Amino acid sequence: MSQLPSHITGSGKKRPAHADRTPVYALVGNPNCGKSTLFNALTGLKQKVGNYPGVTVEKKIGETYSQHGKPIKIIDLPGAYSLAARSPDEAVTRDVLLGRRSDTPQPDRILCIVDATNLERNLYLVHQILDLGRPVILVVNMMDLAESSGLQLRVDRLEQALGIPVIACEAVNGKGLVELKLAMSRSDLPLARHSWDIPVAVAPAVAELQASLTDNDGRSPLVARAEALLLLTDFDTVRVAGSTPLSARTTDILATWQKHWEGEGTDWAGTLVGSRYAAITKLCVDIVQQTGATGPTTSDKIDAIVVHPLWGWVVFGGVMTLFFLSIFTFAQGPMEWIGDQTASLANWLKATMPEGDLRSLLTDGIIGGVGTIITFLPQILILYFFIGLLENTGYMARAAFIMDRLMSRVGLNGKSFIPLLSSYACAIPGIMATRTIEDPKDRLVTILVAPLMSCSARLPVYLLMIAALLPGTTMPVLTKVGIMLLMYALGTAGAFGFAWLFKRTLLKGRPPMMIMELPPYRLPGIKDVALHMFERAGLFLRKAGTVILGISIVLWFLTTYPKHPDATAAATEQIAYSFAGRAGHAIEPVIKPLGFDWRIGIGLITSFAAREVFVSSMGVIFGAESANDDTTTLRVALQKATWPGGAPVFTTLVCFTLMVYYVFAMQCMSTVAVVKRETNGWKWPLFQIGYMTGTAWLVCFVIYQTGRALGY
Repeated sequence: MSQLPSHITGSGKKRPAHADRTPVYALVGNPNCGKSTLFNALTGLKQKVGNYPGVTVEKKIGETYSQHGKPIKIIDLPGAYSLAARSPDEAVTRDVLLGRRSDTPQPDRILCIVDATNLERNLYLVHQILDLGRPVILVVNMMDLAESSGLQLRVDRLEQALGIPVIACEAVNGKGLVELKLAMSRSDLPLARHSWDIPVAVAPAVAELQASLTDNDGRSPLVARAEALLLLTDFDTVRVAGSTPLSARTTDILATWQKHWEGEGTDWAGTLVGSRYAAITKLCVDIVQQTGATGPTTSDKIDAIVVHPLWGWVVFGGVMTLFFLSIFTFAQGPMEWIGDQTASLANWLKATMPEGDLRSLLTDGIIGGVGTIITFLPQILILYFFIGLLENTGYMARAAFIMDRLMSRVGLNGKSFIPLLSSYACAIPGIMATRTIEDPKDRLVTILVAPLMSCSARLPVYLLMIAALLPGTTMPVLTKVGIMLLMYALGTAGAFGFAWLFKRTLLKGRPPMMIMELPPYRLPGIKDVALHMFERAGLFLRKAGTVILGISIVLWFLTTYPKHPDATAAATEQIAYSFAGRAGHAIEPVIKPLGFDWRIGIGLITSFAAREVFVSSMGVIFGAESANDDTTTLRVALQKATWPGGAPVFTTLVCFTLMVYYVFAMQCMSTVAVVKRETNGWKWPLFQIGYMTGTAWLVCFVIYQTGRALGY
């Protein structure tokens, strides 16, 4: 076997960059190190957000400019603790850095960000990245928190030791950004003076694997060395190799060495990891100085209450109540203003245009559909603002921590709660967030139950039904909050119940131990929260201007044609005679036991495209029925709707039952598409549609029939 000297070091030389080429930086770091804040600070609104092809991991590419005004591209990679990837999102980071993804060119420069309060742990990933032999800039973030914790970091000595630019930074306050951009603007960055002693027992295997990876697997020498070290760090060679299998020769070399070490009783992975940490610890001795008291930090003192077995739940309940209270109070004025403007526009068109199909399309189809859904934009903004605050302050991780005990009882751990909590905003990013879950069965269970968490698309349906719940009365705001909390509680209970069922039947398995870092509390970066909020609001408006607009126009056509033979027929008769009316009547026998009529059936059909389409559908249907009354709001129109015998359709019981239906029903084709891609087939998405829709029908049947039996 050939042998590599146990002292491995980079060349220390400078590599010239092409002046005419746009530099591409990969932004990498541990979770909770402020990576997203730095990315937003550098790129502002010059960002493109999508997904990596084939995997639902968010792909962010942004652009900033050098001191000379030249563009610099930045790829924000998912947070990772190590290149020995344990979850799909960490695998994306590893594969991009190793140049394995054809859809993402291998970055020629790397921007590493570390948490100044946890420098030694964060440097493990940096240590692995320096093995790649590419230009690296190290950003030591949260210097203010380190100082308040009594830590002094000698950044200049760290720069001397590594031989790369090291920038002290407070990304949330904008400090250090000028110095960072100056470093990023350099056309010639030095390679690191990166050296560490590989254990003698492992060094020959590293050398032989590196040679084989170069000769037989087509790896470049530096990438081959880094991959050889990963193969010896992680026992799962398939996970390390990614989608491209190792060559037979490399596999044979690895198996031979592993058999040799097993015979000697050598823990080769532990030895290799231990040697890295020994090198990092030696480096940090001279870098990190404790200057202040080492007692409990401010975060520790807050956590004594926030994660307390009793008071933690009180705080959690208070946070959720404040959240819903703010939705109903702060959004009321803007909602009324938007509603007034859309109504004024519709009335102006009715006054200026001659009666006909074109006017009906504009007023009843487009304004009645899209205008109705846009009214709920203020609540959507508040929802995402609140979730952004929870993430930025560090409370989101605490919520997962206090939920861990409850989650373990249903067969999951607290890590699954973060995707579920994210699903309150939208099930799609919630399902994306499951890629941080290591166990495949736990991840699949979380995917299957995530859509049960009441997402923002259900919010307009809940609000409309709450508004129509008690005809002729003004409902107290705390009653509205209570009903909304009940809907969210039902969805959460349903998610936990089905998780418990699946973990004991279809996907049996023991709940894993949860190991989670609790980041220090921070003042939220309002700019970052606002950027996230308006980004999601833009997506909502784009959906309103595309999907919902298209469905509203199609639905208008289906409710308008064919024309009733009697030109004097009432609007209700026209809709009943139309294509949409016929479809609604066709499914009415199935939904009538739930208290729903054929018009609600139309809304249920159209909302398979997106749940909030139900509101725009009601706006089109009942807007057309009340077209002669300019002052009629959708709430009043719903309260006036009757069955053929004259009984009201939207009674308190029906409104409540309809809300419960939307708690449990799977009515979002975008989510179905993501689940199909995440599970690599149609088996689980179809199962998800079946069990959720079946549960919705059964629960609503029990509620409505029981309510009727009790006289409601």
